[in-house]
Amino acid sequence: MANILIGFASMSGNTEDIADLLHTHLQDSHEVVMEEVEDIEVSNLKEFDCILIGSYTWNDGDLPYEVEDFYDELSEVDLSGVPAAVFGSGDPTYPKFCEAVHLLQHQLQISGANLIQEELEIEMNPDEESDLLRCKQFAEGISNYLSEVKI
Repeated sequence: MANILIGFASMSGNTEDIADLLHTHLQDSHEVVMEEVEDIEVSNLKEFDCILIGSYTWNDGDLPYEVEDFYDELSEVDLSGVPAAVFGSGDPTYPKFCEAVHLLQHQLQISGANLIQEELEIEMNPDEESDLLRCKQFAEGISNYLSEVKI
């Protein structure tokens, strides 16, 4: 049973809803901890078998203020080989849809994390049937990877 961290930042509740869905799909076969990103000690990330980080995108492609310190601290930690994936919500009327997701994914790569899943980007709230299915498939991809590497 893998120990998974789901870290998220959510202003309107959309990204938290995605995190809750992922938690629901993963909790039966893994130990899952959910925390808001601003409460996560970056130095403790290596304690987890897998990390999932989610964020909304602020303004025109910016990281939310509550993610900025976490993002900066990622550059100071070695996550070599730690399985990771990113998710988030965004508003497609902005030209940089879900840009915070892309920024976090890039920073995790720089820190050496092993990105095991393509990012999950949801338009606003995950309330459409297709969004719910994509969240389920994302969680299944994580779970399948962890099973294959026997974590």
